[in-house]
Amino acid sequence: MVASVPDHHSLSPATVTRLTAQWQADHAAFQDRDLSRTDYVYIWVDGIHLRIRLDQAKAAVLVVLGVRADGIKELVAMTDGYRESSEAWAGLLRDCARRGMRAPVLAVGDGALGFWKALREVFPATREQRCWVHKTVNVIDSMPKSAQPAAKKALQDIYNAEDREHAEQAIRAFAKLYQAKFPKAVAKVTDDQDVLLEFYDYPAEHWIHLRTTNPIESTFATVRLRTKVTKGAGSRAAGLAMVFKLIESAQARWRAVNGAHLVPLVRAGARFERGLLGERREDAAA
Repeated sequence: MVASVPDHHSLSPATVTRLTAQWQADHAAFQDRDLSRTDYVYIWVDGIHLRIRLDQAKAAVLVVLGVRADGIKELVAMTDGYRESSEAWAGLLRDCARRGMRAPVLAVGDGALGFWKALREVFPATREQRCWVHKTVNVIDSMPKSAQPAAKKALQDIYNAEDREHAEQAIRAFAKLYQAKFPKAVAKVTDDQDVLLEFYDYPAEHWIHLRTTNPIESTFATVRLRTKVTKGAGSRAAGLAMVFKLIESAQARWRAVNGAHLVPLVRAGARFERGLLGERREDAAA
């Protein structure tokens, strides 16, 4: 069982120093472990910015969470990176590949990340899904406040549709309603239609997990709260170690994905029509 991260206010400076050194050593060992024995079928990616007391800038911590073939979610990798750049993400993904990580079937993340360029370089076969929470915020922020409630409902009609066909109909309805007045908002959806609707090609039980980065965002909420309480880490290395321990602690409470028995079928290339199991992808192409 993973021990919880203690509140530094109740510890002596010497104890804090010792714990920080141990956490950094634990993180280093974690980042060097063999990944060839674990198959991550889905991954979520995002970055969290931490206030560092000894640094004016916020450190960006790049985090990858994955779903194993048995449906269990766990931390895959994390490191610090400059402004979530594509170079930083590529370095993290190359390191994962070097340690034996197999290309995930699907990656889920914010469209603004430098991650996607890195993914196409390191794991070009991995499919892409943009986060609907990030996309919704991005779209409605480009519209006047008076139009936002209705637009948000129209966007929900897209990603809550019963299947891809109905989602595409909802996108056409959104475009018809808002194209004349808010063409930029519409383009944010239509230009990314394929990667916004990718999740519909997977088991219906998995849709709730794959259409957003909520699995990683909920963990970040805890990390942000704890780092705010401790008024930031004293250094980048200490901040990274703290985030690692907080996520490691939270991991013990994570639930498996719905329909966990279907995850191996996704890896095997099974085809899902309207969220239901059909033919294997290669059989259908034969």
